[in-house]
Amino acid sequence: MIANFLLPGILIGLTAGLSPGPLLTLVISETLMHGGRSGVKVSLAPLFTDVPIIIITFLIFNRLKDLNTVLAFISISGGLFLLYLGYENLRVNEGRFRVKTDKGRSLQKGIITNALSPHPYIFWLSVGGSFLVKGGVLDCFLYLLGFYLLLIGSKVTVALITDKGRNLLKSRHFIYLIRILGFVLFGFSIMLIRNGIAYLQK
Repeated sequence: MIANFLLPGILIGLTAGLSPGPLLTLVISETLMHGGRSGVKVSLAPLFTDVPIIIITFLIFNRLKDLNTVLAFISISGGLFLLYLGYENLRVNEGRFRVKTDKGRSLQKGIITNALSPHPYIFWLSVGGSFLVKGGVLDCFLYLLGFYLLLIGSKVTVALITDKGRNLLKSRHFIYLIRILGFVLFGFSIMLIRNGIAYLQK
């Protein structure tokens, strides 16, 4: 249970939290312009935008548990999406975090940015959904707990680090960490693709 749901939730949450994208860029830029509190507010945006997506995904997938072809498609799609995200991580450099943003309300900016990004929708309709559909209530809870603790926690940590030591984000250590997490994504992508193939063979 822990190895199959909590641990993947933790690792995928950490990877998603530190992967370059619109929300992480906004976390950094708001912190640089308005301080650590603004960056933390942006970090909380997924708590507001993801809940309806997760509920809809869970209700849809709950009706599809016996359709192996559909589940195979979902799992393989999730694996391919993780493969893409891993590739994006390997290409990261400090230039990816340079962005300008208008002054305004940080939490609202984060919510709008995340709601208009395709990543949450693709993630929960592929990667996240593939975990929710194969587990019970407790399994899903553990996965979501691990995922959001690390997703939000990693972004909050980035905001605090940015606020206290702004040059750290440009260091090689941070870039190397993101690239290592890219290989973690590759590992999970292989697992999901194998699960998808297994569904087709049932």
